[in-house]
Amino acid sequence: MPELPEVEGVVRQIRPVSIGKKIEAVTVSDIIRLSKANGKEAIIKRMEADRFVDSLTGAQIVRVERRSKYIYFTLRKDHEFLLVNHLGMSGAWFYVDQLQSIPEDKFRRHVHVILTLSDGNLLAFSDIRRFGEMRVLQEEAEFPPLLLMAPEPFEPGAREHFLAIAESAKYQNKAIKELIMDGQIISGCGNIYATEALFKTKIHPKRAARRISRRRKVELFESIVAILLESIEAGGSTISDYRNINGESGSMQDRFGMYGKKQCMVCGTMTKTLKIGGRASVYCPTCQK
Repeated sequence: MPELPEVEGVVRQIRPVSIGKKIEAVTVSDIIRLSKANGKEAIIKRMEADRFVDSLTGAQIVRVERRSKYIYFTLRKDHEFLLVNHLGMSGAWFYVDQLQSIPEDKFRRHVHVILTLSDGNLLAFSDIRRFGEMRVLQEEAEFPPLLLMAPEPFEPGAREHFLAIAESAKYQNKAIKELIMDGQIISGCGNIYATEALFKTKIHPKRAARRISRRRKVELFESIVAILLESIEAGGSTISDYRNINGESGSMQDRFGMYGKKQCMVCGTMTKTLKIGGRASVYCPTCQK
């Protein structure tokens, strides 16, 4: 699943090709229309396909921003409103002159929403597994989970927010890996970067928060920030289906120290895997305590 760096990369590429342009037409795939007709919430959430099309058609793209793992398109007709997008497991945006220009067939076959822009080009959303989300909102409060997200990890106060929650009674016995993957505690850090940060700080992923000193919690938080920034610079990581709007893969996966590894790159010990918070957690039983 794309995490903060991957979403940030997409946003940085969408901005210059979209801001100020009008959405002249919107196309929703037959698969999504059929799903909606059958009462399923596939990609377009809590809105019928035709209403979704009508809402976006004629709107100008004013801003494109990232909040945690979400993309916020601020649109304007007679007033400003939001199109909020989550990439899900395999979502990808492409900026192309025609669908045939999308580089890989697996993405071309799964385009579900197309925004035709006033420059004649297409902003196409492809989602192979259809776990992505799009919501048209008049304001954030219409989807309350957005209001519960932690501060951006790069913002002042994010570290103090993390420490306050990690040291609260409610979370004392929680595994540290579960804490740092919680978007209400640290924004945008998923399984990949949590694994890398814990390895870098030599903390066992199942260690309870109460058994980690404040000094080590601070070190862990700073490691998460550093790894997220490094990944943004590397264009994110491509494990399977992440692509930027030009169809290019990221390169952060080439720098991983632990995620997906069978053997520790530091001591040579065979890695182990356990389930934490429903996700597979890879760690080194020698280096991480």
